[in-house]
Amino acid sequence: MFKLTSLNLNGIRSASSKGWQAWVQQTAPDCICVQEVKAQADDVLGRFDQMAELRGYFHFAAKKGYSGVGIYSRQEPSDVIVGLGEPEFDAEGRYVELRFDTAVTKRSIISCYFPSGSSGEERQQAKFRFLAAIYPHLQHLKSEREFVLCGDVNIAHQEIDLKNWKSNQKNSGFLPGERAWMSKLLSDGGLVDVYRQLHPRATDEAYTWWSNRGQAYAKNVGWRLDYHLATPAMATGARSVSIYKTEKFSDHAPITIEYDWQT
Repeated sequence: MFKLTSLNLNGIRSASSKGWQAWVQQTAPDCICVQEVKAQADDVLGRFDQMAELRGYFHFAAKKGYSGVGIYSRQEPSDVIVGLGEPEFDAEGRYVELRFDTAVTKRSIISCYFPSGSSGEERQQAKFRFLAAIYPHLQHLKSEREFVLCGDVNIAHQEIDLKNWKSNQKNSGFLPGERAWMSKLLSDGGLVDVYRQLHPRATDEAYTWWSNRGQAYAKNVGWRLDYHLATPAMATGARSVSIYKTEKFSDHAPITIEYDWQT
């Protein structure tokens, strides 16, 4: 079994002060994808670049204390791809891909942090530009290799993916255009929402993000924003999923899926 975890850290230093590293050592994933590292290479080197038997590979943002993604892997990749090739978003540190190629298989694990549009119309338009850019990228990648993209997608796809869907229909993360993009990715685009493959009707237990306002976490007024999006062959191997909520490392919860992939 291959244990693959995804977690938006909301700051790697902050999450570490809340016990995230100890949890990783205890749960021993084979690979963990992280988003919103909010650090630079100098902050990570010698402190966060390795955990237990996992080595980290990162895409840092140009702006300090902003965005950034990484993947910790037990196995050494055959190649590391940093960035989408889109200057606007590559400067924001949103994409890192580890390739694990053999003579018979080509597989990738991707950590990706989609933009949020919640701060205003300018960032919402940037989010739509990102969606327009990453769709053909993933389609091209799918034509060449199998992959799982893990990350904070910042979209709740269906009404069952957030608590208060009626009052959020005009808010970023649940806009019709965002949801339509996700539907297209999962239908025409041929990718699989692995959590929904395993739990097609789950509601409250599916949430992975809670606002820091009010008592959203205590009352479980959440959103499902964190995904494993896989090519069908990779998704077929998914056996179990867990969302860890016993401890709170950030405003997101880690989602772990165990895969049975034939070598």
